[in-house]
Amino acid sequence: MTTDHHHHPISSNALLWPLLLTASFALVEAAGGWLTGSLALLGDAGHMLSDSAALALAWLGAWIARKPASSQHSFGLMRAEVIVAAINGLLMLVVIAFIVYEAIQRLQSPQPVQGAEVMLIAFIGILVNMVVAWQLHKGQHNINARAAFLHVLGDLLGSAAALAAGAVIYFTGWLAADPILSLFICALILFSTLKLLGEAVHVLMEGVPPHLDIQEVSAAMTTSKQVHQVHSVHIWALSSEVTALSAHVVLQDLQEWHEVLENLRRMLHDRFDIDHVTLQPESVEAFSQSEDGCWLTQPHQH
Repeated sequence: MTTDHHHHPISSNALLWPLLLTASFALVEAAGGWLTGSLALLGDAGHMLSDSAALALAWLGAWIARKPASSQHSFGLMRAEVIVAAINGLLMLVVIAFIVYEAIQRLQSPQPVQGAEVMLIAFIGILVNMVVAWQLHKGQHNINARAAFLHVLGDLLGSAAALAAGAVIYFTGWLAADPILSLFICALILFSTLKLLGEAVHVLMEGVPPHLDIQEVSAAMTTSKQVHQVHSVHIWALSSEVTALSAHVVLQDLQEWHEVLENLRRMLHDRFDIDHVTLQPESVEAFSQSEDGCWLTQPHQH
């Protein structure tokens, strides 16, 4: 038997304006980096584009979450955001490789950089990121919004690094500061990109969400006196916001199933934020006769 708790998606408007602002300035910063010759600005523009992609995925997730399931996609299209995230991560690896290659070339053959213009654009970038961070902070705080907020905080650091590169070049003429700080920005992008790819692969492989322990969840399900034990417990993420669980529940008395189902559904949602629950009741007699009943079992605990 399946029960679904309605999940309230983050408001699209709470993400749309930060998305448009971040993406627009990323293009401005990329153009500025090209015109001024600053690789640090180009690197920070790449970082902002990755953040724009993260915001776009969060916005896409909010939009897709309202799409109903169909006969072809019984769970709906919630996995789309994860697939796009994986593609975005792979594309960002290409961007990182390009910037690292250019940085190494510039360390060997320094190129002129317009330090004053770099400082101006980077300073505007800091202001833009502060506005976006404030907008996200006052919005809804689901996992997508929190992840996007952390991305923007990383952007603040990237813009500060570009500002520092411009200042060093402007006041000292040390051109190596630009490729060195661009490598630092690449490290920031690489860290967030690998983390994003790891999370996407984990979801696509239907792994247990990192914040949940399957043994702890199983133990919590057996705290009711009516539940003898549970087995064949599976927990996976349908999307970055919706977690699913399926399990077999062995009961002392099958007549109490409806009450047990409601109690378990409420507990799983309130304690573990598991929204999609599929449970199959079994009698103690049927379980004891099953040859594979011991797989992933959790004995009754009181």
